[in-house]
Amino acid sequence: MRVNQMRLVVEVEDYDAAVAFFRDALGLTEEAAFSGGGDERVMILEAGRATLELANPAHHRYIDEVEVGRPVAPRFRIAFEVDDTAAGTAELVDAGAEQVAAPTETPWRSLNSRLDTPGDLHVTLFQELEAQPPHSPPKAAPQ
Repeated sequence: MRVNQMRLVVEVEDYDAAVAFFRDALGLTEEAAFSGGGDERVMILEAGRATLELANPAHHRYIDEVEVGRPVAPRFRIAFEVDDTAAGTAELVDAGAEQVAAPTETPWRSLNSRLDTPGDLHVTLFQELEAQPPHSPPKAAPQ
């Protein structure tokens, strides 16, 4: 079997606010949108390369400690790589996110911030501070 795409499906109470935040403020590209009877709506947003990061509870707590200084993340957290974490964080706060932690440099040399967003999602924005050589193996510590 070969997987061609990973799609994270999230039920959001305030659909319009979530679309405005993730499509308009964060800049994810609308791939498709559908509606049906009874106010049924869905939008598929393209977010670049997708990965699935599996972390045991100890690592989950460690990342919270590094990025925020205390346990805050629910079981699921979405991380987006951006070019400028500080500017992106400010833009997303202006668009309705609540800043949980300001941009912080991690031991693995990325600049990470934490946000609670419309749609009740817990998000990390991260910016790689050191360019990786082409075809290099991924860093040992995840975002």
